[in-house]
Amino acid sequence: MGEGESLRARSEQAIGEIAQALIDSPTLHSALQAAFGAREKALEAQQAALSALNLPSASDVERLERRLRSFSQRLEDVEEQLDDLSREIGSLRRKVAAKATKSETKPHPKPEP
Repeated sequence: MGEGESLRARSEQAIGEIAQALIDSPTLHSALQAAFGAREKALEAQQAALSALNLPSASDVERLERRLRSFSQRLEDVEEQLDDLSREIGSLRRKVAAKATKSETKPHPKPEP
């Protein structure tokens, strides 16, 4: 084993030991719990302040954005269906007009005396 590999192995072992010591540390656990608790309280206070000012939160805006996108997609679907119906109606009108033109150009049978 070369000197570089030996140094790498010792470094990895030292980092592993430090990581394990941090994982096992009750002080670190307490600090993390306090930090997460403070974060939750800050979020609750922010939500209360926004609500008191009658302002939407980021989640309110995101929810509205999702609803608008959904509405927009449904509106596009309706537009496509209207376009399809318009084309079908146009096609039917052309057929009716062609039929009417044919019947007008056909000689009418003469009534029998």
